[in-house]
Amino acid sequence: MLRSYPLPTSSFKKVLWQFRHWPSAASISTATLTTNTFNLRSVRNNIMSSHYRIETDSMGDVHVPENALYQAQTQRAVNNFPISGIQMPHEFIKALAYIKQAAARSNLELKLLDDKVAHAIIDSCQEIINGEHFEQFPIDVFQTGSGTSSNMNANEVIATLASQKAEQNISPNDHVNMGQSSNDVIPTAIQVSAAITCHFQLFPALEYLTQALDKKTAEIGHIVKTGRTHLMDAMPVTLGQELQGWKIQLERAQLGIQHALDNASALAQGGTAVGTGINAEPEFAAIFANNISISTEIPFTSSDNFFYNLSSQDAIVALSGQLKTLAVAILKISNDLRWMNSGPLAGLGEIELEALQPGSSIMPGKVNPVIPEAAAMVAAQVIGNDATITVGGQSGNFQLNVMLPVIAHNLIQSIELMANASTLLADKAISTFVVRKENLKVALAKNPILVTALNPVIGYLKAAEIAKKAYKEQRAIIEVAEEETNISREELEKLLNPEKLTQGGVAH
Repeated sequence: MLRSYPLPTSSFKKVLWQFRHWPSAASISTATLTTNTFNLRSVRNNIMSSHYRIETDSMGDVHVPENALYQAQTQRAVNNFPISGIQMPHEFIKALAYIKQAAARSNLELKLLDDKVAHAIIDSCQEIINGEHFEQFPIDVFQTGSGTSSNMNANEVIATLASQKAEQNISPNDHVNMGQSSNDVIPTAIQVSAAITCHFQLFPALEYLTQALDKKTAEIGHIVKTGRTHLMDAMPVTLGQELQGWKIQLERAQLGIQHALDNASALAQGGTAVGTGINAEPEFAAIFANNISISTEIPFTSSDNFFYNLSSQDAIVALSGQLKTLAVAILKISNDLRWMNSGPLAGLGEIELEALQPGSSIMPGKVNPVIPEAAAMVAAQVIGNDATITVGGQSGNFQLNVMLPVIAHNLIQSIELMANASTLLADKAISTFVVRKENLKVALAKNPILVTALNPVIGYLKAAEIAKKAYKEQRAIIEVAEEETNISREELEKLLNPEKLTQGGVAH
């Protein structure tokens, strides 16, 4: 039978080669092959060599690659969950390091850790926060629902690094995990990683996009175009009005996200196993919240009810819902850009997006709106992620939610995708499109809906007759109105002035 050690490979090709050439390959099932090929990322981080070390935990001995910083429980999780090859997000790993660092500082203040051990842990956490050692976190997203495996992965890596620094044995459980449980660490890591990613990635990207809309509005905002409702011609608007409508969508979405983050800023840390705070000093939670606020530069508080934080993910479900609202706004903007760019001859042809790459392998010269398309797909993914987070949120059984890792993965992915898509839209769509002014002018002149401005003067039914005739004869509305009414040409030009019509009010 195939040994239960990590596969000696770092690519799909090598995986297949090893399965073909190992003596027992004939006995390997298709399911085994499929599982292991999908687990390439974990495989890559557990490259087998001729050297192992033996690690021992409460369940016995485990073979761990000699150069791994993690220990027995991490290796068990790697062996137990060869499901997707998707690791926990880097921002989540950093959040775990922030938590362990703040916990060590808090336990030092409480005189529960000696100075040498505490500072070895603090310094080791800082290395992870700085972006080092991510390869030491190989556990699949689809793991134990509490995220215990990821918590122990962090404990073990930090303990190994700290032991090297302190030149003494530092325990993953007794020292790095002091006053903590996976059951309060993982919910806290979700909250902290979401806040960090929103504040330092998403919000700057949204502000960058709204600034791009403001700049574009200043450049082209005065230009009048045909409005559209139901994709059909409607009363005129300016491009500035259109773009500022997009901007308000983004700003309101950001406000919703910020409000949801505020509700998620009261941390679970201190609740430990079930919310009672067993094995944590009563002062630990408040000291911890202060320490992590200082290190992350984001204000956090201790929850006033740990049972709420451990058993439910309602605040995170609400945050995901606000991210979905942002995704809907991005999708609307992306589709508007695609429609406005459509053509260039047989579509609306109102704008020209920047030409970024050939659009067809068979049709020479074709160029497609690739950035709005990519942003639209991002929006679809975020909407799907919200559905997963919603299902995860209802899995709070008694004192603990048991879908925490998949909630964390989908939430951080949504935030990062929205940030990246917003930046791309700003740089390669909003800032660079040009207006096809002649197309807008021609379409506006023939728009029969302009006759709406005459309703107060000639009545709805008469205006409808004029609109239908103008459309049927493909003539400008002002010409037909001049024939069908007693209103002078000069007065009609005032009443039907498209720019004036964008300002609203009643014609007199």
